[in-house]
Amino acid sequence: MYQAKSILQSLLMILFFRLSISTDSITLTQPLKDGDVLVSNGERFALGFFSPRNSSNRYVGIWYNKVSEKTIVWVANRDHPITNTTGILSLDETGNLVLRESTQPSVFWSTNVSGVENNDVSAQLLDSGNLVLFQGQNRRVYSWQSFDHPSNTILPGLKFGIDKKTGMNRMASSWKSNGNPGIGEYSFKIETIGSTQLLLYKGTTAVWRGGSWTGHGWSGVPEMTQNYLFNVTYTDNNDEVALVYLIRNSSIFSRLVLNESGKVERSTWHDADRRWIVFWSAPKDECDGYSHCGPFGLCDPYKSGTFECDCLPGYEPRSPQDWYLRDASGGCKRKVGTEVCKEGEGFVELARVKVPDTSTARVNMSLGLEACKGLCLRNCTCMGYAVADISGGGRGCVTWYGEMIDTRTYSDGGQSFFIRVDAEELGTPLIHSLMLFNI
Repeated sequence: MYQAKSILQSLLMILFFRLSISTDSITLTQPLKDGDVLVSNGERFALGFFSPRNSSNRYVGIWYNKVSEKTIVWVANRDHPITNTTGILSLDETGNLVLRESTQPSVFWSTNVSGVENNDVSAQLLDSGNLVLFQGQNRRVYSWQSFDHPSNTILPGLKFGIDKKTGMNRMASSWKSNGNPGIGEYSFKIETIGSTQLLLYKGTTAVWRGGSWTGHGWSGVPEMTQNYLFNVTYTDNNDEVALVYLIRNSSIFSRLVLNESGKVERSTWHDADRRWIVFWSAPKDECDGYSHCGPFGLCDPYKSGTFECDCLPGYEPRSPQDWYLRDASGGCKRKVGTEVCKEGEGFVELARVKVPDTSTARVNMSLGLEACKGLCLRNCTCMGYAVADISGGGRGCVTWYGEMIDTRTYSDGGQSFFIRVDAEELGTPLIHSLMLFNI
């Protein structure tokens, strides 16, 4: 009897060992069935089947393993739920991860990578929350990763942005509702039209602009300073434009989520309170609304008891009646009698602002501030200019042409923006202006 007990213990130990070394992976011989759970090596994340709130539909997702409130960070079959518990996630003969029902051939989701060999292929859930499809036993080459296909959550280590070679845009998209992880109507992404900037959309309509990269952070996120909570790496070259953030204290769980109501929220998990605490969100006030004050408008949420919209220096409301009714969507126009590209004109500095939409702006990183001013002044269609990178004393030149949209002020943060005005608006004698700007 003792010998039988010893053999049984040995078999259980072998079984436990075999399971423990493969609990973070799917292999050709070990699929993931509904009810099974993969756990990353450091036990930070888990992958398995789940049902959202008030739903019996089944999805494959990734969630925090050590957070008591089940928090989904990625979903595979977002728009193709399984309606029963027979789902199975496995590696097929092409070396791809495929989600099927065990009794049906229909494919609900697949990694859909071509040219993959199924020799030594495996899928592993990493401690970063990234599900990776590896080739070979050494797991150094991968053919697919979930970090390239975010859902509504941007995790630390995820490269958020655009691969210029393939056109892949790693962006966040909201759930349809709290109980439906299907692709919703909001998207949050980096755009490279004109000068690179960060935008939040509802469908195809911009609703908030995080602005352009200033060297310290996004111009529309003044909270991103050098003393920010994360180590942030921003890259913009011929291969990619991308941002990666890593939390300095790895024991803290932090996430950036685009929720179904169209708000971007940064939160951390407080274990003592057993809840997520939001410490930053956008949009947060009326001036965060994209183009709230229309073309050539300036939004100032700190004005006490008055309309938050003003016109940029040298401009006046296009429709005074609409502005009287607190509707500035029509924006502003040049003041009557104003003439640009004449003697005596110059620039007015607006401090602590989010500079206008840079989708029609031009960038020259070889110019400094003074050269940027000269470049703009010599071109009659140039409406204003700013430094591209405010870090390290400032470098680079951004110039605007045509309508300037979505400019706002901050109590702290932002940067200086210089807008073109005529001699009367500038308020300087003609002779002094001629000497100052060499016209």
